[in-house]
Amino acid sequence: MKSNAIKNMTVGSPMKLIMNFWLPLFIGMLFQQFYNMMDTMIVGRTLGPKALAAVGGTGSINFMIIGFCMGVCNGFAIPVAQSVGAKDESSLRKYVANSVWLSSVFAVISTIVVCFLCRNILIWMDTPSDIFEGSYEYIFVIFLGIPVVYLYNLLSGILRSLGDSKTPLYFLVISSLLNIVLDLIAILVFNMGVSGAAWATVISQAISGVLCLFYIAKRYPVLKISKEEWRPNFWFMQKLCMMGIPMGLQYSITAIGSVVLQTAVNSLGSMSVAAVTAGNKISSLFCCPFDAMGSTMATYAGQNRGAGKLDRVTDGIKTCSLIALIYSVIACVVLIIFGEELSLLFVDGKEIAIIKDAAILLKWLSIFYFPLALVNIIRFAIQGLGFGTLAIFAGVFEMIARSIVGFIFVPMFGYIAACFASPVAWIMADIFLIPAYFFVIRKLKRESANIMVQ
Repeated sequence: MKSNAIKNMTVGSPMKLIMNFWLPLFIGMLFQQFYNMMDTMIVGRTLGPKALAAVGGTGSINFMIIGFCMGVCNGFAIPVAQSVGAKDESSLRKYVANSVWLSSVFAVISTIVVCFLCRNILIWMDTPSDIFEGSYEYIFVIFLGIPVVYLYNLLSGILRSLGDSKTPLYFLVISSLLNIVLDLIAILVFNMGVSGAAWATVISQAISGVLCLFYIAKRYPVLKISKEEWRPNFWFMQKLCMMGIPMGLQYSITAIGSVVLQTAVNSLGSMSVAAVTAGNKISSLFCCPFDAMGSTMATYAGQNRGAGKLDRVTDGIKTCSLIALIYSVIACVVLIIFGEELSLLFVDGKEIAIIKDAAILLKWLSIFYFPLALVNIIRFAIQGLGFGTLAIFAGVFEMIARSIVGFIFVPMFGYIAACFASPVAWIMADIFLIPAYFFVIRKLKRESANIMVQ
């Protein structure tokens, strides 16, 4: 590549490369979770537990739809990373151009469909009547913002594929601070309720996306796409869809189990919904390192596959797993000791039952953080190697596990069963992913050996 701005992850120490790439990405995701958490904190502390439950009750359907959008964009970035590793600038630009066309179409269709079905989805999920309207107000606005989800995630994914994990961080910091300010203005000044928190999130992410767009246009001359390269190309679109759609479906399939589980939790009442909301928000913050490891391994594996250096991918997985194990132990200790105190960020101290239930959820989730880390590290490595369809099956395993817990065990054992749904899902996914990774590596090495013989 001619541009010095592109970071090559195919040479050098895997530990150093992964740490340098992962750390800014982790901080960026931390800020992203932080401003998402601020929505919930401000809603819970200013509007009360019912409003908190209203926002939290949309979490699983939010993850299913927005997760698909994010997954598609992350999948689109994989051929870009492979082109970087292969030093193929022409293909790089064509992949970027065609990903823009596809993202635009997906964004329009997704927004129209889910906004139209929004109220029906909440009915199907058995959303408690005392939080139904609040849930609808919040999630409808979030779904209106689907185009900006595509804008930011596509551009940040392209930047990461080029080896730049720092720039998205800077824009997320700006967006996070702006989100907090907009939250307070919308809720406290304009009395917009839960919809104000949703608008704050959408506007903040839109600003992050626009900043990424201007930065890419100025910083990366290698991405100055010609008129010819802008023309839609079926072959490139097909390759992008083969990567993006399976990755998006993986998120959505995983989320189907979460929707089933959320429906089961909804049947326990709005206070249980509030406890799960608080616990999951805290847990999401502590899980940011695992999310960053996944995105790191997608870029790392993609570039090294493009360069034909498969052994480096395995070395990278070992490095990431070691970092994850150390962090998992630390996070588990912190959440077990301080779970109740952290829950006070979301609800008033007098809500004793909610606080205790949230702490119970945090304890059981944190004990199983290392299996979650492996899910992210191995699944994204498989996707970076170009086997996105295979990685879908991990989502299927997670969906089945959460659905079984939601359909059978929550009605039998109540809230405590819901606490074990995600740990069971993570373990089931690992049972599939670990053998799948070794299958992928062996397959790629055989293909490489055959090419050399020929």
